[in-house]
Amino acid sequence: MLENAIVLITGASSGIGAACATLFARSGAKLILVARRQERLQELATELQQAYGASSYLLTLDVRDRAAVQQALQSLPPAWAEIDILINNAGLSRGLDKLHAGALQDWEEMIDTNIKGLLYVTRAVLPGMVERGRGHVVNIGSIAGRQTYPGGAVYCASKAAVRAISEGLKLDLLGTPIRVTEIQPGLVETEFSQVRFHGDRERAAAVYRGLTPLTAMDVAEVVLFAVTRPPHVNLSEVLLVPTDQASTTLVHRR
Repeated sequence: MLENAIVLITGASSGIGAACATLFARSGAKLILVARRQERLQELATELQQAYGASSYLLTLDVRDRAAVQQALQSLPPAWAEIDILINNAGLSRGLDKLHAGALQDWEEMIDTNIKGLLYVTRAVLPGMVERGRGHVVNIGSIAGRQTYPGGAVYCASKAAVRAISEGLKLDLLGTPIRVTEIQPGLVETEFSQVRFHGDRERAAAVYRGLTPLTAMDVAEVVLFAVTRPPHVNLSEVLLVPTDQASTTLVHRR
């Protein structure tokens, strides 16, 4: 079903994005890998080519840069221009301060990446899907988009926006064959917490201590499942949490 399908993945250099790239490469898809870290993208593309014979087109790109996004996606070579699946995975959290003590730069980075970056990429890719009459948009949201937690107001707001955008996309695309899925993971052990705590590895590790979190591959498997359903089936929303997690704040630690 995915043989030679063109799949664009943002935030592809690590975590959920890299896991998605691996599973889609294994399934025979052609990959457009988007991230800021060129060296890591190249390493991943080489690994996937060696393991699965996968073809990759690399875009070293910051999704926050609207002009760069438009330029890069409008100038894809013809062989790569007809994107079948878009996985809006690029996103991050910064800090865990109370709102009145929050760092404005952290807020800007979250809003510009999680909301505006997703919008810029979707706006560039979706018209082609509509024109061709095929496509699937997968947005990586979060349990944080459903339930706010202390110190997470801005991050949670950004992921609530992803949820609203996903719902709005589904409404706007009604009558077309294009599908929209939002995946909302709970605790996933990736670089996410290191990024949130500005590289503090000890504080990041404590987030997952005493419980069994999701892995990036757990999330990627759900993404793959969603896009391989029959054309008349749309998984609009999937909330995916570890067994040890009941809500954003309620977790079981041993």
